[in-house]
Amino acid sequence: MKLSIYFSPAVLMLVVCLCSCNGSNDTEADEAALLVYNAEIWAGQNLEPASAMLVGADGVILEVGTDTSAWSGKINSTTERVDAQGHFLMPGFIEGHAHFSGLGSSLRNLNFLRSRSWEEIVAMVAERAEETPEGDWITGRGWHQEKWDQPHDHSIGGYPVHDALSEMTQQNPVVLRHASGHALFANGAAMKLAGVSRETPDPRGGRVLRDELGDPTGVFEERAMDLITDAYQNFVQTMSPESRKEEWLAGIRAAEEECLRNGITSFQDAGTKFREVEWYKELDAADSLRLNLWVMLRHSYDEMAGNMAGLPHYGNRFECSAIKSELDGALGSYGAWLIEPYFDNPGFTGQNTTEVATVDSIAQLALANDMQLCVHAIGDRANQETLDLMARYVNPDDDRRWRIEHAQHLHPDDISRFAELGVIAAMQGIHCTSDALFAETRLGTERARGGAYPWRSLLDAGAVIVNGTDAPVEDINPIESFYASVTRARADGKAVFFPEQSMTREEALHSYTAAPAYAAFQEDERGTLAPGMQADFVLLSRNLLTCSDDEILGTEVLATYVQGNRYTAASRQ
Repeated sequence: MKLSIYFSPAVLMLVVCLCSCNGSNDTEADEAALLVYNAEIWAGQNLEPASAMLVGADGVILEVGTDTSAWSGKINSTTERVDAQGHFLMPGFIEGHAHFSGLGSSLRNLNFLRSRSWEEIVAMVAERAEETPEGDWITGRGWHQEKWDQPHDHSIGGYPVHDALSEMTQQNPVVLRHASGHALFANGAAMKLAGVSRETPDPRGGRVLRDELGDPTGVFEERAMDLITDAYQNFVQTMSPESRKEEWLAGIRAAEEECLRNGITSFQDAGTKFREVEWYKELDAADSLRLNLWVMLRHSYDEMAGNMAGLPHYGNRFECSAIKSELDGALGSYGAWLIEPYFDNPGFTGQNTTEVATVDSIAQLALANDMQLCVHAIGDRANQETLDLMARYVNPDDDRRWRIEHAQHLHPDDISRFAELGVIAAMQGIHCTSDALFAETRLGTERARGGAYPWRSLLDAGAVIVNGTDAPVEDINPIESFYASVTRARADGKAVFFPEQSMTREEALHSYTAAPAYAAFQEDERGTLAPGMQADFVLLSRNLLTCSDDEILGTEVLATYVQGNRYTAASRQ
């Protein structure tokens, strides 16, 4: 049904007159800071459409509706009036699983998400090396060998080898993280600093790729990445604490800008360290965070046990009330833990990166500290083991809202267990279409059809699905992930991945608004537009419920509001 979005001149004149009559004597009127009208408002799943919204001075929604005649007593001459000019207004996007400081770092370091060949990446690193002091590390992220348009001539295991990169960067150690975050590429200088040679054994839950002579090729998967990242951290430790914090903060500011520019008003971070929790607390106490931030603490069990004082923490815009762990790696790097071997790698079932018993201990730690448990699980074996573990501690009546992060490939028998246990599937729409180029190759057609990114099956079984991007693994843009959720098609037209598992438009919007709010126990504060909720909303150039599929990707963010305040690139309020 077409929304009523037009305010007649007579109605507007009435509002003005009533405002001038009321003056500033009415306490209610003083609370009305913002009136948005002439909008197509989607307030949330199963809520009535509207055309106007009134926001109080405290950033809380006072009214949402189509008939504004009853609002006159809440509006005065200081109330800001915004004509939405008929555009689509909806709750602000909630990024349901990504990495906030990682996003910031990716914006400041080399980013290869758009790179289409290994040669292009080597050239970018070589250019950076020309301006980098000798001995300093060069870092980057985002490469994915399955997404390159041009094949690389010299490869082992589907990956390039380090020779060309090492030749051009002899004075600088280089570490380049895979887009998934579950593999990395190191040059010769980095491997030398790390003490890696043909004698270096593979650690449990990881692999060092080697050539026919046994020499490392430069690729390190899963737990083997620690060999290189430990050496990099040794370099980081040579920086002063003040410099490390300043660099971190610069990344946080860049991440804030990028999120708000893309209509994201809340961010759920999938892995934060103790020191970052303290830094976020400082920013929040100074009222310096520009969007809402909910984070999962991420450390080993030994690092967390006995060190949970002050948690969970609930601040103004910052909250740490969950713990993150993981059971496997990523599908693209053969790290997802599968029940049956990979279709294109017979005999190999992936990596169990953290022992199930260890994750069980972390689950008990979460229970003891009244925190949510969030477990990274991508392969069907990892998801099955996670569900079995969670079943020992939770059921829907407990309302613990424990989460499986990614839940990308499920055994069909496990799909119904999410709703039965009250476990939330925190998935990322864009992963489906991004992985469409290789997921069927990894799993085989039948396994991919029945259990890969099975949104429709999960929703029909009553599960809660949370959407997101896993940035910086993917671009933070929620419009692209929304498009993937409702079409299962790649934006470049190269693949459509079993479209029968698509979400409806409203389900996809719900997965990006109220569902992640629910998944963080914040459904009474954000995720929908109703009186009493925070005025976190976004104005878009197109109606995502009614525009054509082809028009979705061209949708622009016209304005982003957090607690009734409009974001501008220059603001630091």
